[in-house]
Amino acid sequence: MPMNLIHRRLCSSGKWARAVEEQLLPWALDGVSLGPEALEIGPGYGATTRVLLRQVRHLSVVEADASYAAGLRREFGDRAEVLHGDGAALPLPDGRFDSVACFTMLHHVPSPRLQDALFAEARRVLRPGGVFAGCDALSSWSFRLIHLGDTCVPVPPATLATRLRAAGFAEAEVTVGKGSFRFRAVRGG
Repeated sequence: MPMNLIHRRLCSSGKWARAVEEQLLPWALDGVSLGPEALEIGPGYGATTRVLLRQVRHLSVVEADASYAAGLRREFGDRAEVLHGDGAALPLPDGRFDSVACFTMLHHVPSPRLQDALFAEARRVLRPGGVFAGCDALSSWSFRLIHLGDTCVPVPPATLATRLRAAGFAEAEVTVGKGSFRFRAVRGG
């Protein structure tokens, strides 16, 4: 899931890390209980991981890019389980986590079919009653401009709740905000 130079610099910047900590995650996770054991899919450079580590007892992360996974392992390896893998084919057992989260990465999954596979995998690794939560950006011309040369397949928020229910979630909710949307879905028993 390649990212262009501008996008890589933005996502690895201190400005982005502050926005993640002060705005993005508080909004995306408002009212969500992550529980003691959480999985993050697609943390990239780890701005979201830094925040999540303060919120859960045990955090596992799965990153598709081998070089990013190596960087995450260097930075967080003593505090988080870091795995190199694909969110659409998680190398993890069924029912292990209280929560699964992903933030501003769904648009980097290269097709709606693989996005749906990621949703099904998130459900598979959740315990009954576990929550899948996160956020992503709304498509716009400026969003597309930042992603020139990137893998960029925006998720239409109007269809996401239906897609999450089709992946097996008992409940699904999507909220559109300024420039982004958040979602939460609960695995039934």
